[in-house]
Amino acid sequence: MPELPEVETVRRGLEPALVGRRFLGVETRRGDLRVPFPERFAERLTGRRVEGLTRRAKYLLATLDGGETLIMHLGMSGSLRLEGAGEKPAQPFHFERSKRQAHDHVVFTLDGGARVVYNDPRRFGAMVLAPTRGLAEHPLFRHLGVEPLSKDFDAARLAALFAGVRAPLKSGLLDQKRIAGLGNIYVCEALHRARLSPLGEAGTLAGARGAPTRAAEALAAAVRQVLEEAIEAGGSTLRDHRRIDGELGRFQHAFAVYDREGKPCPRPRCRGTIARIVQGGRSTFYCPACQK
Repeated sequence: MPELPEVETVRRGLEPALVGRRFLGVETRRGDLRVPFPERFAERLTGRRVEGLTRRAKYLLATLDGGETLIMHLGMSGSLRLEGAGEKPAQPFHFERSKRQAHDHVVFTLDGGARVVYNDPRRFGAMVLAPTRGLAEHPLFRHLGVEPLSKDFDAARLAALFAGVRAPLKSGLLDQKRIAGLGNIYVCEALHRARLSPLGEAGTLAGARGAPTRAAEALAAAVRQVLEEAIEAGGSTLRDHRRIDGELGRFQHAFAVYDREGKPCPRPRCRGTIARIVQGGRSTFYCPACQK
């Protein structure tokens, strides 16, 4: 599933082509994705001008001039493809992004000649229309935690979120009610940078009086650094991510631990070997030698 850096990469790539444009037409080629399309979906979008494109967790939010917001989630395999208006051709890659027209489920035609095509082989994505006013209280968002790239995310916030929590650190970081948008890949990478074991108790991020520990300071910095570097690299291309222009993300070439089971730890002077364990049904990659 695309994680926060991949969704943010799509947002940044799509924003210049979408914001300020109107939908001249919207074509839905099936009745639903993971859930049915909203009632009169195409009609409510046609003629609307996009005033802004933001992100909340792994959702894209297109604010419209009619007082509604188009909420888009890419699901497991969804992608948004920009066609026309100087689109760059996709480059060949071992894990090809789906281009089959049978998987093109929604087509947005913009004034100015461009089209945005939503392609989703597995159909786990979703599109919702909701009133812009009070959007933070929408059922999709009201329980989401702090954004890890916001000014509100720091060591003190980590300590407050996890004080007294006995769950494993990796599991706690993936709890979307505490931190919104963090996914498996980048949590593994951040924990390695912070030299913290995914098996350690999350409560160790807070001291006896609730103040952030050194572990919290290291982890807050590592999370921000990993996410920012991944966004700069265009995300990570595994099986299901390309940028909006069709090009590949590059951050997978910088993985220290993720999907590197049995390989030497890349940390200087560490002689450990990357291990894989399963936590909450997900693979966790870490170095037992330097992540304590």
